[in-house]
Amino acid sequence: MARGAAWRLEQLHSHDHDILLWITRGQGRMVLQGLRSGIGTHNAVFVPAHTLLALDLGKQGFGLALHLPAAHELGLPEEPQHLRIRDVQAQAEISGILDIMQREQSGNRPYSDEAMRAHSILLSVWMRRQMLEHADDAPRISAAHRLVQAFCAMVARDYASAKLMGDYAHELGVTPTHLTRSCREASGLTAAEILTQRSLYAARDQIETTNRPLQDIGQSLNFSSAAYFSRFVQHHTGQSPSNLRRVARKQEAAPPATRIATGRIGAPL
Repeated sequence: MARGAAWRLEQLHSHDHDILLWITRGQGRMVLQGLRSGIGTHNAVFVPAHTLLALDLGKQGFGLALHLPAAHELGLPEEPQHLRIRDVQAQAEISGILDIMQREQSGNRPYSDEAMRAHSILLSVWMRRQMLEHADDAPRISAAHRLVQAFCAMVARDYASAKLMGDYAHELGVTPTHLTRSCREASGLTAAEILTQRSLYAARDQIETTNRPLQDIGQSLNFSSAAYFSRFVQHHTGQSPSNLRRVARKQEAAPPATRIATGRIGAPL
């Protein structure tokens, strides 16, 4: 997930597929669909597709990120989940499933896709059992937090549109001031900062991983001009878009220093 760059984890972003995080070392902070919380060893986090996430595990943090295809037959939850797994047997179960999946994925054996799907279903069963076990531990979601979650869902869907923070507030039926206050209390970020981070992530990802003309990237994110897009990137990263791309190209040959191991089902690690 990080590909050697901390911003890929620490800046609010979303994916078009589900992700399961299993943290095995360290502790830090997380913002999941607009709600901030602590995160540490033996925490399992399920991030459904199009859910905003930012994760800071610090220098000593380590874990696994399992990328899961959008497949309703797996029985995965529809809502984000943050489970603190204290039971040793449950810890061993998920570690065992993930270990088998890693070996299966790298083994190039016949019927590997079928095996991976079967293990994914076992993982889904494990997760739902843990959700039942921890049902009493789940915090009650306040109206303000539900508002923030709804806003984040809209941002994940519409960040590339021309909508401003005030437009989101209007659609949610609240004032911009109320939305900003709710977001700050829930996540430590204002509503405008949440929108900015998601747009910036999309911009930087395309700048550093594609050969798409910079002007086209800005247009795809609804910036009114190439100059405005360049100023936006420069202001928030300290570098121009062209320099970000140049530095990324130089680093491509270097091994990533990510602390989160990644793998997508059906593809090599």
